[in-house]
Amino acid sequence: MAGSSLVLTDGSRLSALDQNLYRLEKPLALLSGLAVFSLMLLAVGSVGGRNLFNSPLPGYVDWIEQAMPLIAFMGISFTQRDGGHIRMDMLVGALRGRALYLAEFLTTAAVLILMLLMVWGSWAHFQRSFDFAAPWWSADSSMDISLPLWPAKLLAPVAFSVLCLRLSLQLWAYGRAFRSGTDHPVAVPMIADAATQAAMEADHVSGHDS
Repeated sequence: MAGSSLVLTDGSRLSALDQNLYRLEKPLALLSGLAVFSLMLLAVGSVGGRNLFNSPLPGYVDWIEQAMPLIAFMGISFTQRDGGHIRMDMLVGALRGRALYLAEFLTTAAVLILMLLMVWGSWAHFQRSFDFAAPWWSADSSMDISLPLWPAKLLAPVAFSVLCLRLSLQLWAYGRAFRSGTDHPVAVPMIADAATQAAMEADHVSGHDS
């Protein structure tokens, strides 16, 4: 879904936690966008230096390697909250009420289990790269200008941990919705029909988002 979010809010503790976590997810997503912009500037500098001065930017590939986790991981929880990840809306869109909430609960639980394993694995990967006794606390470094790799490797378990918090909140929300049978669950992205989605996209491109 593009444009405005379809995540509903109310005065409950669940909704408050959702909004507080969203305040953390927003700057992480912004950081990811700034990383993309920075890579564009690096590319311009490297290509310009090569063409104008026959001297490309030193360590260009190394800096790309450092920025990749920022681009790939830091915005995933933000996107999960707003329902922006690719999903089979044709299948879940055919469900209603408790059947929909049960399907969402089960798929969210499966993703949460996977992400917990990813946190464990990526943290172990970071630990192999971090060494207090080594220069720059790094047991490995990039190939060209020897940048320490542990900061980039640390970003993965951090981003995955935030995503686990988001998935846990959504599990709570789907469980609550299944129990109550409400038509308006909070803290989870609602599925928009084609007309609603088109209206949201129109508002987005016209700058009327609230």
